Amino acid sequence: MGDIAMYLIALLAVIVVVVMLIKKMDIKISLFLMGIVLMFVAMATGKGIAISDFQSTGVFWLDPLKAIADQFKSTISAAGFIILILGGYSSYMSQIKANDVTVRSLIKPIGKIKSVYILVPIVFLIGNLLSLVVPSASNLAIILLATLYPIMVRVGMSPLTAGAVIATTATVMPTPLGSDNVAIAAELANTAEFAGLTASDYVFRYHAIISIPTLLIMALAHYFWQKHEDKKMIKTASEKVEVQALEEIKGGVLFKTVYTILPLLPIILLIAVFILQSVTGLSISLSVEVAVLFSFVISIVCEMIRSRNIQDTLKSTESFFKGMGGAMPIVALLVAGTIFVVGLQSIGIIDSLQNAMTGMSGSGMGFVLPLALVGLTALIVILSGSGTALFFAMVPLMVPLAAAAGISVLAISVPMGLAGNLLRAVSPVSAVVMIVAGSIKKEPLQIVRRTAIPMIAGVVFMFVLSMILFL
Repeated sequence: MGDIAMYLIALLAVIVVVVMLIKKMDIKISLFLMGIVLMFVAMATGKGIAISDFQSTGVFWLDPLKAIADQFKSTISAAGFIILILGGYSSYMSQIKANDVTVRSLIKPIGKIKSVYILVPIVFLIGNLLSLVVPSASNLAIILLATLYPIMVRVGMSPLTAGAVIATTATVMPTPLGSDNVAIAAELANTAEFAGLTASDYVFRYHAIISIPTLLIMALAHYFWQKHEDKKMIKTASEKVEVQALEEIKGGVLFKTVYTILPLLPIILLIAVFILQSVTGLSISLSVEVAVLFSFVISIVCEMIRSRNIQDTLKSTESFFKGMGGAMPIVALLVAGTIFVVGLQSIGIIDSLQNAMTGMSGSGMGFVLPLALVGLTALIVILSGSGTALFFAMVPLMVPLAAAAGISVLAISVPMGLAGNLLRAVSPVSAVVMIVAGSIKKEPLQIVRRTAIPMIAGVVFMFVLSMILFL
C-alpha cells in the first residue's frame, strides 16, 4: 500500500468516526466497525493485524473478530475489572441511599450563605467535590437542580448564573476512581518508565498538581464572569423550578455521618495510604479495586446494623453486581478505542506518524503534539457533546506518539483528559447543558455563554501548566 493511499484511508476512517459521533450514533459500535474495516484493508494488502503475538483463526474474515475477543479478555483482566468494580460500588451506594445523604450533607451549609457571588465559587467547588460521589455530569446536574438551584435563586442569584455553575460542577476532580484515569494508568503501567503505576499514583502525583490549581482558577473565573454578565442583564424576578425534589433522608446524626462518608470511603482510603507511603516510606499496597471491595464490605456491615435484617441487607447487594453490568459500556468503549487504533496500526499509519514525530524530536516544538490533540479534543467535544470518547480512543496511542515526539506521555494524557471533561460544558448539544437549559427554561446557547469563559480559562491554564511541568 502506498503512503498516499494509506493516509487517505486513515483520514477517511477518522472522518467517518467523527461524523458518526456528531450524528449521535453509538461511539462504541462506530469504533468497532471502522477498526474491523481497517483490519480487513490491512489484510487485503498483505499486512497482518497489529497485535503482538496474534494467532490467526485460519479463516480470513474471522481474524478481526478474534482480535476483538482477545482485546476484551486483556482489558477485562486489567483496567476493565477496576471499572466494573467502581460501577458496582456506585450502584450500591445509590441503593442504600448513601449518595443522597452525602449530597445533602455537603449542600446543607450553602443555605446559610447570603452573599450571592461568594456562593458562585463555593457551589462550583462543592459541586466538583460531589462529582466524586455522582460521577455522571448529567445525574449530578439533575440532583443539584432539585436541591441547590432553589436555594441559589432564593438568595438572589440569577437563574443563568445558577444554571451555569451547576452545568460545570462535574469537571476535573482528581480521583483514582475515574474510568479515564484508570485507563491511562493501566496503559502507562505497561511502560518501563511508569512500570507498576497505579491509578492512585497517576492521579495524586501528576493529575492533581494540574487539576487542583485549574479548579481554583475556574472558580475565580466563574465569580468575575457571572458578575460581569449579570450586570449586563436586566434583573428579572426569581423563577420557580419545576424539578422533583429528592426524597427526605431520615436518620440520626450517627447514621448521617457514617453514610456521608461511605461513598467517599474508597478515595479516603487511597489518599490515606498515599500520604502514609509518602511521609513514612511504608510499603503499603492498596489498589483501587481492593479499596472499593473493602469499602463494600464495610457498607454491608453498616447496612446490617442499621436495618437489623441480614436477609434484606444481603439481598440489596445484588445492586452491586447489576452496577458492574451497568459499567460494561465503559469497558466496551475502551476496547472499541483500542480496536480502532489496532486497525490504524495494521495499515501502517501509526508507524508513519511516529516517524514524522521522531523528525520533530529535539526541535523545540514538542508542544505541537499536545496542542494539536487538545485542539482536536475541543472540536469533537463541542460538536458532539461527548467529553471522553476521543480520550478513550487515544489511550493506546499516547505512549508511542509521545515517545516518537521525544516528550513525556504526561504532556499528552493530562491536558487531553482534562480538556475533554472541561469543554463538555461548552457544547450546546451535551446532555448536561441541555438538562440545565430545559430545567431553568433557557436556551442551551445562553447556558454556554455563561460556561464558556470559565471553562476556556481552565483549559488554557491547565495546558500551559502541563507544558511547564511535563514537557
